Amino acid sequence: MSILFEPLTLRGLTIPNRVWMAAMCQYSAAAEGADTAVPNDWHFQHLAARAVGGTGLIITEATSVSPEGRISPYDLGIWNDRQVEAFRRITSFLESQGAVPGIQLAHAGRKAATDSPWTGGAPLDRDAALGWTPVAPSALAFSEAHQVPAELSVAEIEAVVQQFADAARRALAAGFKVAEVHGAHGYLVHQFLSPYSNTRTDGYGGSPENRMRFALEVVDAIRAVWPEELPVFFRTSATDWLEQDERTGWTSEDTVLLAKELQAHGVDLLDVSTGGNVPDAVIPTGPGYQVPFAEEVRSRTGLPTAAVGLITEPAQAEAVLAEGRADAVLLGRQLLRDPYWARHAADALGTPIPRAPQYARA
Repeated sequence: MSILFEPLTLRGLTIPNRVWMAAMCQYSAAAEGADTAVPNDWHFQHLAARAVGGTGLIITEATSVSPEGRISPYDLGIWNDRQVEAFRRITSFLESQGAVPGIQLAHAGRKAATDSPWTGGAPLDRDAALGWTPVAPSALAFSEAHQVPAELSVAEIEAVVQQFADAARRALAAGFKVAEVHGAHGYLVHQFLSPYSNTRTDGYGGSPENRMRFALEVVDAIRAVWPEELPVFFRTSATDWLEQDERTGWTSEDTVLLAKELQAHGVDLLDVSTGGNVPDAVIPTGPGYQVPFAEEVRSRTGLPTAAVGLITEPAQAEAVLAEGRADAVLLGRQLLRDPYWARHAADALGTPIPRAPQYARA
C-alpha cells in the first residue's frame, strides 16, 4: 500500500490519508454588511470539491480572529455566530465525504488591509471606505507601500491572544477537528518571532525566548479550549531567507528551537513553509524546495511535520513520506488545478480509495 494513502492518527483523530489541502485565501467573502467575512457558496464549492476528490484533510483559508486581522476586507473570519453557522454547513459536508475539516486561525498584523489580488492587491489607506489601521509588534511597515502599523501594547497583545482562544472555541462549535495557528508568511505571529519585524524591548522582544512568547501564549490559549483528543497544528515559515544577508531574520535553527517549545505546549504537527516576512528576500524555488525544512524539524525534534511547496507529482509526494522527510504533504496550487489529485494519485500508485457513489463508474 502507498504510504501516501495510509491513515495518520494524531491524538484521538485519524486522518484517512496524507494528501492534505493547504490553506489558500480566496478573497471572496462579503466585505461589509451582515455577511462580512462569512463563508458563502464559493467557499463551499472550493472546499467541498477537494473532499469529493479524496483529499484527507481540508484546511480553510487563513480565517481571521478579528476584523482588523484580515489580510483583505474579503477574507473569512470567525469572530461571530453567523460565521459559525455558515462554516457548520461546510464542515458537515466535508465529513460526509470522509475528509477531516481543519481551520487555519490567523491575524495578518502589519500585512493587513490590502485589496484583493486581482484588483492589484495594493495596501488600503486607513481612511479608505474598506480600510483600517493594521497592528503589529513594532511600528514597522511591511514595505514602503504599506501603512505604518500601530504598535501593540501589552494589554492589546493579551486581547489578541484572547481573540485566538475565542476563535478556536467557535471553530469547535462550527465542526472543525483540526485547529492550525498561522505563524508563517509574515503575518502577526511570524512578525513577533522574527527580529526583522520585532524590535520591542519588553517581554515580547529581544531574545528568542521573548520573541516566541506571543506564539506560545496563542497556542496555550487555543489548547485550553480545544479538546484534548483533537490536534493543534502550527504553520511556520522556517526561514526569512536572510541567512546570507547582513540583515537579521528568522532562521531554520530558530524554527527547530520553536518546534521543541511548541511540542511542549501541546502542538501536534508543524506545517512547514518559508518566507513572507521580508519583501525583497531572495527565495530559491524548485520542486519540493521547502521539504528540507520539514525534514530537519522532524529529524531533530521528533515532532510530526507536513511538507509543502511545489509538490505536484504522486511519485514525488510518495518519496517525501517514504524517505521519512515528513508525515504528510500539503498541496496548494496543484489542488486548484486538479481537485481530484488525490484520486488520480491513488490510481497512479496502485492504491484504490473510496469514491462517492455518484462517481463510482467514473
